[in-house]
Amino acid sequence: MNISSSAFNLSTITAGFIAVLIGYSSSAVIIFQAAEAAGASQAQLSSWMWAVGIGCAFTTLYFSWRYRQPILTAWSTPGAALLATSLPGTSMEDAIGAFILSSLLITLCGITGWFERIMHRLPPTLAAAMLAGVLLRFGLDVFQAADIEPGLVLPMLLAYLLGKCWWPRFAVLGVLITGGLLAYTQGDIALGGVDIQLTVPQWTTPHFTLTTLIGVGIPLFVVTMASQNLPGIAVIRAAGYQAPVSPVITGTGLISLILAPFGGYAINLAAISAAVCMGPEAHPDPKKRYGASLIAGALYLTCGLLGATVASLFGALPSTLVMAIAGIALMPTLANGLASAMGEPGHRDAAILTFLVTASGFSLFSIGSAFWGLIAGVIALNLRRVTP
Repeated sequence: MNISSSAFNLSTITAGFIAVLIGYSSSAVIIFQAAEAAGASQAQLSSWMWAVGIGCAFTTLYFSWRYRQPILTAWSTPGAALLATSLPGTSMEDAIGAFILSSLLITLCGITGWFERIMHRLPPTLAAAMLAGVLLRFGLDVFQAADIEPGLVLPMLLAYLLGKCWWPRFAVLGVLITGGLLAYTQGDIALGGVDIQLTVPQWTTPHFTLTTLIGVGIPLFVVTMASQNLPGIAVIRAAGYQAPVSPVITGTGLISLILAPFGGYAINLAAISAAVCMGPEAHPDPKKRYGASLIAGALYLTCGLLGATVASLFGALPSTLVMAIAGIALMPTLANGLASAMGEPGHRDAAILTFLVTASGFSLFSIGSAFWGLIAGVIALNLRRVTP
């Protein structure tokens, strides 16, 4: 079947551009932080940006073409936040091993149809509490950055609040523009070292360490499935599309597995940015809205090939700006995580325990706090169920 030319017009092109822009402006800095936490070199950081861009490009283009539906993929933003807090002190080789484990588990869930069954066994309240605990540090970093440079961060917060009132879809973009302009006028952005260049992927041979596999790989899998793929499926269904779940999950797992040694830590279904391509503003005809996701896929490909440029651009930004952008961009996700975690009265004790253990940075047997937070919550929830 040929793609109808009517699937491409100004609105679909604009929607595809905005979807990718939202993704990069709201979370590319978090990938930057995650790679730095693993001790990535500049070349490896560029490779990470290449891998996630290429992974999103191929899966978005393939699934949108195959099913003629606006199926948009993305990298796992909560997963990157998890890595930024879990990888310090972990070697790059061990981190890649954890990425491979997570990708294998996602692929198995897609092939076997285990996805729904596994997610049903893990209460959504505990997954949300774990996610909120991971993201808390980023929210607190905003105000630490404000203490260092109030003239930069406080206007960014104001831009965010005004944006949420007047243009909620572009609130984070407004924050990025406000912070970028302020930092540039203050002479804090050094763009002299930013060159447009193609990225050379950097292979890292994985090393499998039990503590890292348990402490990073399993939480990355849980966060990606519960906080990215589940909302992504919900957005697709809410828009009236019926894309097959298992093939899509399998595809994202396989591409993540292939790209893991290059830094492709997790490719999954998009939710917020995908909604841009699925609404009437993308195209009045729902059957033609896949044109917007095809445009997004092409832009992902361009950004992936220029991963070194994207990485050097963010390397030119001051650390306080990066901290503020990341924290503000994750505020809605943190708020939603807290709301979901406390939404079930009978789960609140277990959820708050999961949240506090995860946020504390507690480590036992060199296994990170996200895993132990989840374990603590599951134990508390089951104790409540068996006791009279």
